[in-house]
Amino acid sequence: MKKQQIKEEILRKEHFNSAHKLYNSNFSLEKNIELYGICSNENWHGHNYDLIVTVKGNINSETGMFINLKTLSDIIKSEILEKVDHKNLNLDVPFLEGKVTTTENVVIEFWKILDEKLRSLNDVDCQLHCVKLYETPRNFVEYYGEK
Repeated sequence: MKKQQIKEEILRKEHFNSAHKLYNSNFSLEKNIELYGICSNENWHGHNYDLIVTVKGNINSETGMFINLKTLSDIIKSEILEKVDHKNLNLDVPFLEGKVTTTENVVIEFWKILDEKLRSLNDVDCQLHCVKLYETPRNFVEYYGEK
């Protein structure tokens, strides 16, 4: 009789601080101000972001886990946090170059990076399920990848 595998999910929460401004270079200054308001301030503004990464997988009966949380933490730190923490998202982050740094666009880019990295791991049976990014305690985006 084949053992039933249990699909579980784990979440890892991280924190970082970044500056940015919402600005589309295809729009006039007036249109940017009309669309983004004070968030298009030429002198930038900052956020204390919270990032929550959810991974789903099948528990390995020998190890009792589908991914080591230390491994997940290391991936988030090296692939995301070291590149965005205490940085200007518009100027200092190559994977956001040319993008309007809305929370929506930022979380999609985080997904792309984390999904590729998790898929490249050979010794785990898991997949990225959700990336949630809090810009403020009341404003956040959840992204589940392209369906």
